[in-house]
Amino acid sequence: MAGGVPCRAKQLARHILPRVRIFEKRLHICYHKVQNLEFARKEPENPMEQDIQAVKKELTKLRKEIRHHNDRYYNEDNPEISDYEYDQLMLRLKALEKQYPELITKNSPTQMVGGRAMRTAGVLVKHDVPMLSLADVFSKEEIYAFVEELQQALKDPEFVVEEKIDGLSMALRYRDGKLERAITRGDGIVQGEDVTANARVIDDVRQELPDPLPYFEIRGEVYMEKAAFDRVNERQELLGLKPFANPRNCAAGTLRQLDSRITMHAQGIKTIHGYRVCHTADEVWQAIEAIGESRGDLAYDIDGAVVKLNNLVDREKLGATSKVPRWAIAYKYPPEEKETVIRKIELSVGRTGRITPTAVFDPIRLCGTSVERATLHNQDFIDSLDVRIGDTVRVYKSGEIIPKIKEVVTSKRPAGTEPFRIGDTCPVCGAPAIREADTADIRCQNPNCPAQLENHLLNFVGRNAMDIKGFGEAAIHALIEEGYLRNIADIYHLKEHRDALIESGLVGKEKNTDKLLAAIEASKQNDPARLVTGFGIPGIGRAAARELMRAFRSIPVLMQAGEDEILAVRDMGEISAQAITRFFADAENQREIKDLSAQGVKMEADEPAVGDGKLAGKTFVITGTLRTLGRKECAALIENHGGRVTGSVSKKTDYLVAGEAAGSKLQKAQTLGIPILDEAGLRGLIGE
Repeated sequence: MAGGVPCRAKQLARHILPRVRIFEKRLHICYHKVQNLEFARKEPENPMEQDIQAVKKELTKLRKEIRHHNDRYYNEDNPEISDYEYDQLMLRLKALEKQYPELITKNSPTQMVGGRAMRTAGVLVKHDVPMLSLADVFSKEEIYAFVEELQQALKDPEFVVEEKIDGLSMALRYRDGKLERAITRGDGIVQGEDVTANARVIDDVRQELPDPLPYFEIRGEVYMEKAAFDRVNERQELLGLKPFANPRNCAAGTLRQLDSRITMHAQGIKTIHGYRVCHTADEVWQAIEAIGESRGDLAYDIDGAVVKLNNLVDREKLGATSKVPRWAIAYKYPPEEKETVIRKIELSVGRTGRITPTAVFDPIRLCGTSVERATLHNQDFIDSLDVRIGDTVRVYKSGEIIPKIKEVVTSKRPAGTEPFRIGDTCPVCGAPAIREADTADIRCQNPNCPAQLENHLLNFVGRNAMDIKGFGEAAIHALIEEGYLRNIADIYHLKEHRDALIESGLVGKEKNTDKLLAAIEASKQNDPARLVTGFGIPGIGRAAARELMRAFRSIPVLMQAGEDEILAVRDMGEISAQAITRFFADAENQREIKDLSAQGVKMEADEPAVGDGKLAGKTFVITGTLRTLGRKECAALIENHGGRVTGSVSKKTDYLVAGEAAGSKLQKAQTLGIPILDEAGLRGLIGE
């Protein structure tokens, strides 16, 4: 996929900017007729016989589906399909529009560049020069045709072949040698977002050029290395947050740029390494193959190779269409597949308790690296392919360079194999493992399972639960390793080991150790809703915990409640009710809660403040920075007047309270037609 700015990706770029790097990428593409497409063979022998209404219906469906995936990819950074699957949809659309040009519409995805410009990162800025997109090709024949076409149009053209980095497209404008503005791709034609403040903290972005050029604009890619991405996702999982889909901030685009590597290096600007200068179609194809062979060894993701003219005059001569330049093209690598034999299926337990099966097979080489393992995801995936130990399977690497099993070669299946079942027992601790309703996940039900203890403790001490300041991942990991923490109740026994902790330095010397122990002691007086959140009951977050405490007022009373009583609580469903009763029925959980109570952790809720009920029955979501109120203060104000505060916008939301720098929640509220209030509007509702 090409172009656009996914919302989630921009959050990555903002919060983990010290880990990202920017590469200069001046890529343009040439429109070229798509040939030898796999789907072409599926069309009727006589297209004229095809009902025009059926064609219109398919076009409508394709455009809607592609727009949906564009939004998921560019603006939400949460793609649902692989790059290859997306490419096939787009190729089908292009083929139909080529066959029926009278049915092409202005808002068709084939006529658009990139995604939409978002306001979450800053104000919108007009492009001085459009940040155009790449037309993708998929075969050697298309590459040769492109090169030969330019050789006919130009005298002895020289080509550059380089990696197509999968990152966030960004333009940097310098005036009199100083960085004036950084802009995202946005819609690629008219405007993008001003992300200057974010760009200034990227190490490779030069704040000032050696030569004070009157005006100088470069285009590049902000990307995250795969190792850093893995660390980010590990942290997301530890905090119980949704992992990011992939390291890219958006699909790598091709950009119209005054292209001179000598000038770039002279100005200290980082450029793509390992590019190849070519003069013939054979040399171009060899360069593409070489990049393809090395892509598995790169520290960052690429989603293809770019072929472009290496002469500015020739580029100007060829020009561009309304969507793409005519002097460059992008090659997308096909998924590489090889057969191998599954020798065993291993079960691992993640830090959230989810049991994941992994196929271990005879080593094969894909995309330049040795591969011998691939996830089987869940029982549904295993059943759909009927994967068995001893089976011969076809393995490929997706666009994200992740090994995946495509299919089982049943003709090579040995006799005596049996269907594989994950089972109902945790492979680590032996506790019951239950498949969650309406999901494909099977999870260990023991929160103190060694495989998920660290995550359980991080959730307990986290901001949304007991909020124990200074109790971070490193301290928890060290205390588990040394045997001080085996469950959440052990946190409140750490004071008994003060001298040993100071001597070992596990959480710091005397000052830091005492500071942490004081924070632990202070947390005992937290509202019991925080304690319920910290229990880590599946599906019970902070909002649900507050509703439970409003209804039952006491954890001992909640422990005795039946499913019917819990179902009577606002927004409680059968799955949540079952999870709660199952948690409190567990003997080990009962022992821990008894221990917590004995240590003085608060179990009874305070009597609710008497409010005027002006917001009774209304649900609010808070986003952005308000003028005078912090988010917690705003939530307390709403709740004191009988309202309810939740974390996400839905059709059930009555009002969104939005301050400065409001993000995706504001956009969703606008889409759903939910009333939006600023701080003054909220105060007006309660009569202040």
